[in-house]
Amino acid sequence: METSQPKKTWSLQDNKRTDTERDLFKATGKPKKNNNVLYALTVIGALLAISFLLPQLYEDTVTICITDTFCLNSKVDVFLYPLYVFFTIVILILAVYGAYYIGKQLGERFKV
Repeated sequence: METSQPKKTWSLQDNKRTDTERDLFKATGKPKKNNNVLYALTVIGALLAISFLLPQLYEDTVTICITDTFCLNSKVDVFLYPLYVFFTIVILILAVYGAYYIGKQLGERFKV
């Protein structure tokens, strides 16, 4: 059954690309670079920057006592208090990830 309408082409370029233009998208055989270390360092740097900025933005003085004899003050301890904030954020992130991982393992074990 022949029709007088031309055949529909679903290509966006209507096959106007040359062979060299098509070859640009072929795989080169090079392994893909692993950027996980760069991503992790970027996240750690951003968290450190945020932990140093948070005490500066908060006007009130905050005192945290880790033990009876060791206390950190947000205005006096310019480097130790932001490190305390950084490690607190890291612990919270690791706790959320750990809960996710344990929940995923339990879900797979009990087929929920």
